[in-house]
Amino acid sequence: MIEGLSHITFTVRNTDKTAELFKRMFNAKEVYYNGEKKHSLFEERFFIIGGQCMTIIQDRNTINRTYHHIAFKISNSDVESYLEKIEDLNLELKQYIERIVDKKHSIYFYDYDNNLFELHTETLEEKLASYRV
Repeated sequence: MIEGLSHITFTVRNTDKTAELFKRMFNAKEVYYNGEKKHSLFEERFFIIGGQCMTIIQDRNTINRTYHHIAFKISNSDVESYLEKIEDLNLELKQYIERIVDKKHSIYFYDYDNNLFELHTETLEEKLASYRV
């Protein structure tokens, strides 16, 4: 039986650069870095973001873009500060959506390795309710 989500892993070309991104963008706490000790096949780092374990592993191959992404819940009051962080970190803003009706926001951006992230101001309950209308 599934007990919950264990972790989410992203493949990146440079763990140092992505670690800095996670810390500045998501206020991530780094809890593990294997450095020269290879407990797995890759250089890896673990972070806690919003109570969830996020892992990055290093692979120098180019990563193609897909719509696979992770969405973090943020508050409406934080939208502008995240847009500024995206710009400050020289990340690619893919799409910014602001719904006029209910003032909900979705911000999509790519990291340095073509991983897609979303910052979303709507809860699941709000989204389902809006779809019922």
